[in-house]
Amino acid sequence: MSRFTSASHAPDAGGAQDRALRLHEESARNPGMALSADVIPLIRVNRSAVERRAATIPTRRTVKKAHQAAWLLRAITCLDLTTLSGDDTPGTVERLCAKARRPLRDDLVEALGVRALDIKVGAVCVYHTFVPTAVRALEGSSIPVAAVSAGFPAGLSPLAQRLDEIRASVEAGAREIDIVITRAHVLLGRWDALYDEVRAFREACGDAHMKAILATGELATLSNVARASRVAMMAGADFIKTSTGKESANATLPVGLVMARMIRAYEAETGYAVGLKPAGGIRSAKSALEWLIMIKEELGDRWLSPSRFRFGASGLLTDIERQLEHHVTGRYSAANRHPMV
Repeated sequence: MSRFTSASHAPDAGGAQDRALRLHEESARNPGMALSADVIPLIRVNRSAVERRAATIPTRRTVKKAHQAAWLLRAITCLDLTTLSGDDTPGTVERLCAKARRPLRDDLVEALGVRALDIKVGAVCVYHTFVPTAVRALEGSSIPVAAVSAGFPAGLSPLAQRLDEIRASVEAGAREIDIVITRAHVLLGRWDALYDEVRAFREACGDAHMKAILATGELATLSNVARASRVAMMAGADFIKTSTGKESANATLPVGLVMARMIRAYEAETGYAVGLKPAGGIRSAKSALEWLIMIKEELGDRWLSPSRFRFGASGLLTDIERQLEHHVTGRYSAANRHPMV
């Protein structure tokens, strides 16, 4: 796959150049800034306008054939392959890590001619208790382990306990930490408390990158989503993430659009680029393409990289593989030809 530049085409699917770019970008992490709590309530979002804009995203751009295959390969490199089930076992995590190393069947890799790109997922995301298992299983792959910490998914355990969990995950080898905010701080307008909480989480993460889960489905309004996004970035979040995947409403394009525009405004003000991670409910290749198109249009090609954009998902990879097999063979395959674990 070659590098594409027009709005209807995908960027290069991945590989060594992407990883070098990621290492460069990670050297300039968002340090955060002082909180201006009085301006946060002034942030307003026009829900009708956002929903109208989001509704146009699936209709404004289409990608077909080889271009669609390139977009889907890029989606794989931006995937946080995730297992966050109550019945997770070390064996489940080990099999997921094996899939992370080789997300596509060998015959598809050969047919697509992408062996040299060394396609891998962006990270493997697990509960704290499985971090050592995942670190061992991914050794030598360069794929980071992300741990959900800070009282995931509700975020209601004592603050000291949440901080200890973050530190323990980092000590166990997690290079990325997905924290959850206290939703009540947003709902009650306690912006100082939210800022102090996220700042403490960032300090506990140390060198590990921090993704701040906003649980947008529980924040009541898009204005609250925008305000929480702003405070999390001011507190030093490396990524802002839509959802835990456990809420009744998870990643939606209107929410993603609001978060993307807050990211754009933050970079314009500070010069620091913060990543975006939609998570929960993204299960189809079609949905992944819609998110990638939105990111390209709202934030630009620089965000079409695992250093700045991730999908939090597991079942999504199965549908992407099915679409890529259809591109190669002209036939849709059964899902059991693309097992996750």
